Amino acid sequence: MQNNPLHTSVQEAQPLVTFVVTYYDLPVPMLCECIDSILALSLTPEEREIIVVDDGSDTSPMNGLMQYGDDIVYVRQKNGGLSSARNKGIEVATGRYIQFVDADDCLVTEPYNHCISLLRQHTEADMILFDFTTTDATQQSFATPLATSGTELMRSQNIHGTAWGYLFRRKTLGELRFTQGIYHEDEEFTPQLLIRAERVLKTNAKAYAYHKRPSSITNADDDHTVKKRLDDCHAVIVRLNQQADRLPTDDRLAMQRRVAQLTMDYLYQVIRQTHSSQTLDQRVSQLYQEGLFPLPDRDYSQKYKWFRRMTNSSIGRAVLLHTLPLLKRER
Repeated sequence: MQNNPLHTSVQEAQPLVTFVVTYYDLPVPMLCECIDSILALSLTPEEREIIVVDDGSDTSPMNGLMQYGDDIVYVRQKNGGLSSARNKGIEVATGRYIQFVDADDCLVTEPYNHCISLLRQHTEADMILFDFTTTDATQQSFATPLATSGTELMRSQNIHGTAWGYLFRRKTLGELRFTQGIYHEDEEFTPQLLIRAERVLKTNAKAYAYHKRPSSITNADDDHTVKKRLDDCHAVIVRLNQQADRLPTDDRLAMQRRVAQLTMDYLYQVIRQTHSSQTLDQRVSQLYQEGLFPLPDRDYSQKYKWFRRMTNSSIGRAVLLHTLPLLKRER
């Protein structure tokens, strides 16, 4: 096992993929299951690089990782949150492509091998977007992937912002990094990365197994956490909207669609998480003052058009306040 490696002037062959596994205070067997899912892929030891970033756990998992020897690079840092851990992984990574993996999740062997095959066939690809699963169901076939630019993809359809939902070329990243100390860091990072990607392949492969934990911070419902989540989401929307104003026309239209989608989801979460008409009115008023409300009159999707109409009136917002908390949260 390598620990906080120093890069020398003599470089070995560059790995095809660097897997950045972010870890904080989880059972070590869970981390090992994650690492094992990476080792099971159709990559030789020379083609893969596994970096475990321990974000200042109370107890280091080092003893449980000795079995992996030089198959992994272990980096321990002072606790700084998920964004800080991912940024550290980017700093240490040497692979052509990077894949983020949360330590409590796994990669699904055959679908992810399909993504690796796409990398080998399309060496010019900047990103491979794939799907995820929350079950153990196996997938046997994969559709021919859609090839496009990140800008065109964002202009034509909604996207999932999760940073573990794609492989991306390290050089495409440039100086882009995760904003530290916030929730919704993926939502800010992903559209900026897509704008930079000239060639993107989107596949239906369910290559990532997402394990939702009840104790996860994203499920916390105390008032302080809910307020911070909503405040951070609002701040991300504002920053992306400001960026959109400075982009070329096509990129601007793509980012504006993403801003509108995030604003819709933000209002949805205000309703779901607060159940408060006063809070909703305050948040809507804030968006209005910033030029982000009403939602733009665009034909993005049926759901978007319906939600826009409902939120445009006080009666519609009152209906949403009474109905949305009763509905099952969408995928």
